[in-house]
Amino acid sequence: MSPVTYIGIDSIPGSPPFCLAALDVDRRLVALSAGPLAEMVAYASGQSEAVVAVCAPPGPNLGLAERQESLPLIETAPLRSREHDLRLAELLLRNQGFAVPRTLADPSHCQGWMRRGFILHENLHSAGYEAYPCEGPRAWLETEPDACFQALMGVVPFRRGTLEGRLQRQLVLHDLRLPVPDAMESFEEVTRYKLLHGVLPAEEIHPQRELNALMAAHVAWLAACKPLALSAFGDPQEGVIYLPKPSEQTLD
Repeated sequence: MSPVTYIGIDSIPGSPPFCLAALDVDRRLVALSAGPLAEMVAYASGQSEAVVAVCAPPGPNLGLAERQESLPLIETAPLRSREHDLRLAELLLRNQGFAVPRTLADPSHCQGWMRRGFILHENLHSAGYEAYPCEGPRAWLETEPDACFQALMGVVPFRRGTLEGRLQRQLVLHDLRLPVPDAMESFEEVTRYKLLHGVLPAEEIHPQRELNALMAAHVAWLAACKPLALSAFGDPQEGVIYLPKPSEQTLD
């Protein structure tokens, strides 16, 4: 039997437009790189068995949030939102305090990283990946990295991309036993002189794109190895966002 690879792919603004992290069954790092769409698809296509978690929606919203009263999966009180042009998954998460981006109904009005995500999902489907859960050897699912960190921490994380935000997220990944350095150890030898002269050990802190991809790879691993450790938000017609449950994780 071929080993399963657990892949996280983040669709990001700027260039290169994607970042990929891959783990083995023991969550050892197999790959970590940024690149164009073709490289992401080639890597995923080269895996005989894999689970891919993508940090982007599979397509625009289908208006399910506006038709929520007809959906049996909502068991709570009526949801409230001043914004209706979004997916049901995003409405559910926003009503629980997660500041997730909205996926609009018109693809041309969606953000560029989302549109690239749509294309990535199409390519994964063409490569034989099926929507999770499935019986086949290749599966894909959607996650949202900032919401993952918030779910695990219990508080809204610091703003993404800032040094404090990256430190915070890397500490979460380290506590999950993922292959990243302890972010605080890098700062043990920071002195007043170094701080005043702008000398910080930032090379030990992963860039935001890598932190997102690593979290997504962790979600992919959970989907295959500990499916009960994930919460699902949304409807398969439009897209389901999977987040880790804090009670099922290893956080000190």
